[in-house]
Amino acid sequence: MKNIVFMIAFLFLQLGHSQDSLDLSYYLPQDVSYDPTIPTPKEIIGHEVGEWHVTHDKLVFYMQALAKASDRVIIENRGETFEGRSLLLLTITTPENHKNLDTIRQDHVALTENGGDNLNLDMMPIVVYQGFSIHGNEPSGANAGMAYAYYLAAAQGPEIEGLLENTVILMDPSFNPDGLQRFAHWANTNKSDHLNSDSNDREFHEGWPGGRTNHYWFDMNRDWLPVQLPESRARIASFHKWMPNILTDHHEMGTNSTFFFQPGEPTRVHPLTPKMNQELTAEIGTYHARALDSIGSLYYSEEDYDDFYYGKGSTFPDINGGVGILFEQGSSRGHLQESENGTLSFPFTIRNQFVTALSTIKAAQAMRVKMLDYQRVFFRDMGIESAIGNDKALVFGDSKDAAKTWHFAEILQRQNIKFHQLSQDVRLNEKEYKKGYGYVIPKIQKNYRLIKAMFEKRTSFTDSIFYDVSAWTLPLAFNLDYTELRSLDLAGEEVTKLAPLTGDLNAQSDYAYLFEWNEYYSPKALNRIANENVRAKVAKAPFSLEGKEYGYGTIMIPVQQQKLESAELYKFLKKVALESNIQITGVKTGLTKGIDLGSNDFDPIKKQKVALLVGEGVRSYDAGEIWHVFDTRYDMNITKIDSEYFDSVDLSEYTDVIIPSMGDDGLSKKRSKKLKEWVKEGGTLIGYRDMAESFKKNGLMELKFKKDTLIANNIAFYQKEDYEGAQVTGGAIFEAKLDLSHPINFGYKNDRLPLFRNTNVYIEPDKNSYNNPIQYTNDPLMSGYISEENLEMLKNSVPFQVQRTGKGRVIVFTDNTNFRAFWYGTNKLLMNAIFFGDSM
Repeated sequence: MKNIVFMIAFLFLQLGHSQDSLDLSYYLPQDVSYDPTIPTPKEIIGHEVGEWHVTHDKLVFYMQALAKASDRVIIENRGETFEGRSLLLLTITTPENHKNLDTIRQDHVALTENGGDNLNLDMMPIVVYQGFSIHGNEPSGANAGMAYAYYLAAAQGPEIEGLLENTVILMDPSFNPDGLQRFAHWANTNKSDHLNSDSNDREFHEGWPGGRTNHYWFDMNRDWLPVQLPESRARIASFHKWMPNILTDHHEMGTNSTFFFQPGEPTRVHPLTPKMNQELTAEIGTYHARALDSIGSLYYSEEDYDDFYYGKGSTFPDINGGVGILFEQGSSRGHLQESENGTLSFPFTIRNQFVTALSTIKAAQAMRVKMLDYQRVFFRDMGIESAIGNDKALVFGDSKDAAKTWHFAEILQRQNIKFHQLSQDVRLNEKEYKKGYGYVIPKIQKNYRLIKAMFEKRTSFTDSIFYDVSAWTLPLAFNLDYTELRSLDLAGEEVTKLAPLTGDLNAQSDYAYLFEWNEYYSPKALNRIANENVRAKVAKAPFSLEGKEYGYGTIMIPVQQQKLESAELYKFLKKVALESNIQITGVKTGLTKGIDLGSNDFDPIKKQKVALLVGEGVRSYDAGEIWHVFDTRYDMNITKIDSEYFDSVDLSEYTDVIIPSMGDDGLSKKRSKKLKEWVKEGGTLIGYRDMAESFKKNGLMELKFKKDTLIANNIAFYQKEDYEGAQVTGGAIFEAKLDLSHPINFGYKNDRLPLFRNTNVYIEPDKNSYNNPIQYTNDPLMSGYISEENLEMLKNSVPFQVQRTGKGRVIVFTDNTNFRAFWYGTNKLLMNAIFFGDSM
């Protein structure tokens, strides 16, 4: 009988509040009074919370109005998204605390420093960072944020006043403004006046790419550690400024789910996360349970989600002395939708997010001293841990690529990790480290565990299933050399602010100019040169000239027979060098040791016009990463052609077409025929991931694949999900050997390359070894999880193939070489395919 009553109450809560009768009281505690001078959301944005999906501009208007009306709230704009939307942060506490806010912050951060043991915790406020809707199409969080902010500003009485006296709340009302705006537009423009809960309605099937991602279609809840995006950079700066004790991250999941809060799967916690972290997470969870019990909402924990990858919002605090909390609400994906648990309304989803936001700060208040002490002990233990062992520092760098090294150092600086200039050139473990191209990280510093999380290579795990990647070793992602040091003898001046990257042209020449292809921004320079119709050639063999060694892929610009006069060419190339942060060298002769500058082993470079297939069927993450690297790194135009009209586009004006992952059925016979004819006329077709299977199936390439023959023996039905999950390669790092003479590898210094892989596509090597310029080694696993069966197939397979068809080329990569914007180390592979495809 009790269960029947509970379910009736549960369904009533979902169905009982039609949007006609909806008001703010549905969300707010009713046992307190509210300050009438504080505006409600409806008074500012014109509708009740949950009546419509709030757009980001309206969200900003309300938060600004709230800060103007309340002395509990201050607001700051920390920057802009790619689309120019504000990245707001509200700081909410008592007016008295606001008067001493900087002192409170300094005292709080001092807990994480040497001497933290001397601080008195009795009167110290706890710091809670609450963020909403990092996935824009999971909007109940951001919409709940309006009601929650109103409550914090307007509620009256000893309970709220005592809570705010002991708490500083950092409220991030929209982690993803661009995605939120995109999804709100979809949901609102497809809303019916009479709400339609039929899941087949267009309202619940948003168009490609959807609102989950930011402007360049990145999942921003993977960027907390590498901090490559402007939204991430703003929140990480706020995080390190305050070092919050608790950070909450409000999400949504499938419509047929209920509500999840952490802790997650007990066996999927990263080993660097202290056991006490999970105990505190569980204790905080009891407050969420009571809050959800009080309104009759179903929920669960310790299932589905993990605490492993430190690049997620709910896990990043765990390696920084805090506790991260993930909330996942079953999504209405619109305003009202049928689900297995009854008709799910948007206001109901908002209410669950509201009550758990409130239960978070109630837990924080009750556990304040315990949480503050945990943070203090975490960093005290770091000091002890960092002093253990003989290694005192790490040196990293690339002696041929200052920019890539600089960008890695940029991550360290954003994560408040101390590092020093490399004081001198040095050779260690057969690796060259060059002053100006390398840095030294002292091991003994505030958060050595975060450094360890960035640099470690891990290949053994307690579980074989991962919610996200199992490896992210950052120096491998950047393809940097790194070595542990027994002393700080090589540490030069500490870097407190990274000097901007620089470039230059050494002298005017009347003969030729040269620049090496090793530097990260060399493609940016070459694209600028080609677009100016300045003739350039690429060296297919090494040479030395005027005391300097030049490798495969060196770019040569002759002075004669150019459209620009000698002085104009010098001025233009000097500007290119400065803007691209590369070194260009003017030379006086073409006579070299090796191939002379007039040799036929220099191939001409042509101006590139690149198209990217996007739209329905295409994996938006992969497409966005390619768009981003072209647009923001290399300043290269790339034409995004939607799959809806791709078949009617005249491709003859394009030199290259890139097709990201879109399933092995993504290419129709008509489309394949069109592409094949275009390739025969000289085009370069580049595919990724499962396009390898599609290219073979549609006669665009001749490939052989390794396939598993795994059979489930003695696996019970209840074990099926784990059995299949163990065969997923969710993201690990593997070693490949390179043929440096092949154009796909131009600009690489080492003959070994770490590659990221999250597919199970395994191509057999070609019978001719020169057609396998990139090949996995016989012992390829560097970091991360892969099943034994898949590892056997991966050994000696090839992640790249190129084949000629007529005048053109078809190229395929089995994995995304531009993964999540921080895989700097393999970005050049795509650029080589673009610029040097004709030479392959």
